[in-house]
Amino acid sequence: MIMIAAADINITKVERSKLNDINLENIPFGKYFTDHMLEVDYEDGEWKNAEIKPYQPLLMEPSLAAIHYGQAIFEGIKTYKNTAGEAAVFRPMDNFKRFNISAERMQMPQVPEELFIEGMRMLINIDKSWIPSQEDHSLYIRPFMFSSDEMIGVRPSEKYKFMIILSPTGPYYSAPMRIYVEEHYVRAVPGGVGYAKAAGNYGGAMYATAQAKLKGYDQVLWTDAFEHKYVQECGTMNVFFIIGNRAITPDLKEGTILAGVTRDSTLVLLKEMGFEVEERELSIDDVMDAHKAGILYEVFGTGTAATISFIKELRYKDYVMEFDTEKWKTAPELKRRLNAIRYGQEPDNFGWMYKI
Repeated sequence: MIMIAAADINITKVERSKLNDINLENIPFGKYFTDHMLEVDYEDGEWKNAEIKPYQPLLMEPSLAAIHYGQAIFEGIKTYKNTAGEAAVFRPMDNFKRFNISAERMQMPQVPEELFIEGMRMLINIDKSWIPSQEDHSLYIRPFMFSSDEMIGVRPSEKYKFMIILSPTGPYYSAPMRIYVEEHYVRAVPGGVGYAKAAGNYGGAMYATAQAKLKGYDQVLWTDAFEHKYVQECGTMNVFFIIGNRAITPDLKEGTILAGVTRDSTLVLLKEMGFEVEERELSIDDVMDAHKAGILYEVFGTGTAATISFIKELRYKDYVMEFDTEKWKTAPELKRRLNAIRYGQEPDNFGWMYKI
């Protein structure tokens, strides 16, 4: 594979920034995009035509392979403005590694670090004025890749397009959530693509989520495909349970759960906070037993978009578990510690922040 050096990325800037017409306060997630985007083509076994250019529509043939066969992957990363006014990205190398794990599973080419990390850095540097400075706000980074052969036929594409777009954003979930435990529909199975950040994983989850919303819930807690007994992901997030002095989250052994970067960060911080941390199978029956015993103290989701999201209600069949999130100590402290590192308010002892 022939590499593209950062010096080979052509740059064309906008004449007038859209930022003049947008207020970055209380901005919704994923609705607005910055002035520029990164676009690179993969053809004949090499990456070429790398450019940063004004954000614009793509011109595509109706026969574009990705539309027909779903060969598409993406990542979610965030850039923060620290107390010194510097732009810093949270753990981008972890997302870069996971992106290529997804690429391998979906029979797509590996994206070189020079393109992913340096291309991202150059793009953010051009659009850094778009980074909001308000609490719980950030610049969301969306790298993605899709097959771009202009013919139909079920096989790996020969051509691909890798892109990065940026979106200023506020909180993804602004209030504690009500969660419905799903025991019919399935997000992932062992041997499937659950561990990959493939576009189809999210499309396939929408119907079950819509059914839960009809019942008055915000999201579903997925369970395993065979017994619908063991908890997995919660909507688009990893999930944690504080039971007694233990913090428990489902393990990644079966390949059905995404190895979340915020999940990993949460595991590190929970250990630092003195919790006994367990990554293992956890049945919904054990969760209910802990609730009945009065030792299920907190349930929360973790994710790049969601960060730390409180769950105020969990329903399994006719059993409802309710939580007073105002009295919680663990999830709020986790969120505080993560934010303090991200916004440069406390030392980054783990080397998580990548300064632009």
